[in-house]
Amino acid sequence: MKYIYGPVKSRRLGLSLGVSLTPDKICSFDCVYCQLGQTTHLTAERKVYVNTEEILNELKSWLEYNSSLAEELNYVTISGSGEPSLNTQVGALIGQIKRLVRVPVALITNSSLLVDAAVRQSLGELDLIVPSLDAVSQEIFAKIDRPYKDIKIEDIIQGLIELRKGFKGKIWLEIMLVKGVNDDLRQIKKMKEVVEQINPDKIQLNSPVRATAQPDVLPVEKSKLGKIKEILGDKCEIV
Repeated sequence: MKYIYGPVKSRRLGLSLGVSLTPDKICSFDCVYCQLGQTTHLTAERKVYVNTEEILNELKSWLEYNSSLAEELNYVTISGSGEPSLNTQVGALIGQIKRLVRVPVALITNSSLLVDAAVRQSLGELDLIVPSLDAVSQEIFAKIDRPYKDIKIEDIIQGLIELRKGFKGKIWLEIMLVKGVNDDLRQIKKMKEVVEQINPDKIQLNSPVRATAQPDVLPVEKSKLGKIKEILGDKCEIV
């Protein structure tokens, strides 16, 4: 299958069937820690990147031939090999996926397009959104996430704040920490101020453990992750 993958066992989402809405690897970021390798097409252009009917037909086929496994799923997760919100059909697909499955539908996003009210509205039927926020300063944001030109961290932060105001489902904010890049405790205290404005249901700390797009990307030590967890408060967990 081209667009349906898994199911995979996730530390955060349990048994999750994946749905990709972009070809490999179209994204608005080229994160140094990405486990899928470097972004081949760095863009912020929204359009129909893949055939919607092909995605739905693949999902219907998977559900038909894996009926017993489908009962074990915890989530159907829209993510895949790029930024899913780049696909202008994401809202329509969410609605159609929810009519096909009996489990919650989640979306993993790098948050880059959430400043756009139309994007936020298109995600309204989701049960769970897992957005990322790796920095709160433009300098560190550029270093770790290597975004498409003109994407600003202040816009991403504002988009996340606005998302929380209107979204009725759960928001689990992911923060990926890379040693020596965005793990300075002074920056983490500034991060806490921003996270309090966003008010997610959970804060999930992560650090790279597999091969990454950029060489020499190192995880943060467990003891320091523990200190950062304490700073970020009761909603925070290490995943």
